[in-house]
Amino acid sequence: MIIYGAGGHAKVISGILAACGETLLLVFDDDITRNSFSNSVEVVSYIPELFPDENLIIAIGDNLVRRSIASKVSHQFGNAIHPSALIDTEVCKNSGIVIMQNVVIQAGSSIGTHVIVNTSAVVDHDCALGDFVHVGPGATLCGNVVVGENTLVGAGSTVIPNIQIGKNCKIGAGTVVTKDIPDNVTVYGNPGKIIL
Repeated sequence: MIIYGAGGHAKVISGILAACGETLLLVFDDDITRNSFSNSVEVVSYIPELFPDENLIIAIGDNLVRRSIASKVSHQFGNAIHPSALIDTEVCKNSGIVIMQNVVIQAGSSIGTHVIVNTSAVVDHDCALGDFVHVGPGATLCGNVVVGENTLVGAGSTVIPNIQIGKNCKIGAGTVVTKDIPDNVTVYGNPGKIIL
């Protein structure tokens, strides 16, 4: 497996791959002086010809940066799913996803491409996460929640059942979302209010 990104998020993904018995062959990064790994892992600029048959994970937490990189690389995308994650067999998963330690994803949910479901987050039944969504550590999405593409649901947030969150939104850490959220806004507080 190959990782694109050499920061802290990449270290966590490296640990997930190790827990799954995968070997990390190489790390790509636009800044090769940036290296949060041991000296045993080489960090180089992106070269499509290196390990062209290996799957790649984009290890960047920022949704829009992850999306930009995904549009540029020619490698196939793999998934990094920690063995401690509890994912119902009826969950629809796409490529490029990262599911971290102690995550729970319930039946009927769908996970778009390049989605991150971070440590100990809960995605209850029949939720739909659009492409390039990031669900922060400890966040809870109750049943039938829809999250639009490129949206960040911050750490420790709670979204009550049957809520629709638009595209390109930022839900602040600890926010309680009690009503539908339109596209392109920032929401914060309990209950969540649009602040931008």
